Amino acid sequence: MSNLNPRFLFALTAVGCAALLGFGYYLQFVEHLEPCPMCIFQRLCYAAIVIITLLAAVHGPRRGGVYGYGVLTVIAAGIGAGIAGRQTWLQHLPEDQVPACGPGLEYMLEQFPLAQVIKQALRGTGECAAVDWTFLSLSIAEWSLICFSAIIITYVAFMWSRATAQPRLF
Repeated sequence: MSNLNPRFLFALTAVGCAALLGFGYYLQFVEHLEPCPMCIFQRLCYAAIVIITLLAAVHGPRRGGVYGYGVLTVIAAGIGAGIAGRQTWLQHLPEDQVPACGPGLEYMLEQFPLAQVIKQALRGTGECAAVDWTFLSLSIAEWSLICFSAIIITYVAFMWSRATAQPRLF
């Protein structure tokens, strides 16, 4: 994996995450599936990954820059994986333990301080536990957890392989 061109990996990640965002918007605007607050925060993590990896692909950093962009990508994916994992957990709770549905994100942003909105949104509500769409019997949150985990594993393995690679003499 150390022979993989970092620019290619960064560009591939940016395109992949942009495609995931595009599919999310397709589900929202064409299939009329409204995203819950946790879904919106996952989208923000994907958007952050697109920005980081697109900048890295354009910049074409050397060794230290590759690690810097890689670490930022892993952090954004880790936050996204945490949110997707929490939502997956909510979706697998028995119905009597699912939290009550809360107000919409727009309403909360108008009425409450940002820190309280983020805290409440990340706790999840009943709408976050609803499974409105599946593919291969996995929910959107489960697929998102898989995608974020794949990004983390890929970037950690990539950075590890570059760190342990023997320097080339020629």
